[in-house]
Amino acid sequence: MENDKQILEETAEFLKVLAHPVRLCIVRRLWREGARNVTYMQECLQAPQSTISQHLAKLRQAGIIKGERNGLEVVYSLKDERVEEILSIFFEKS
Repeated sequence: MENDKQILEETAEFLKVLAHPVRLCIVRRLWREGARNVTYMQECLQAPQSTISQHLAKLRQAGIIKGERNGLEVVYSLKDERVEEILSIFFEKS
């Protein structure tokens, strides 16, 4: 029973992180378009880089995305396969 409670709490936290509109937009774009850097996301979302970076940090901490350094930039991509399954339920992949 205790193990079940822990699984439910972890799943709820995972969904809370994903449920923010900006973070959902970020993961949906990564799902549809593949790996991207912060500058691309900033232009796409029309939000300051600091705002995008804060949301990326939350997604990374939750294990939803990963960042890989490519020279001076960090390129982000989806890490958790559950996200792809969730997004496929709500959105079409174009």
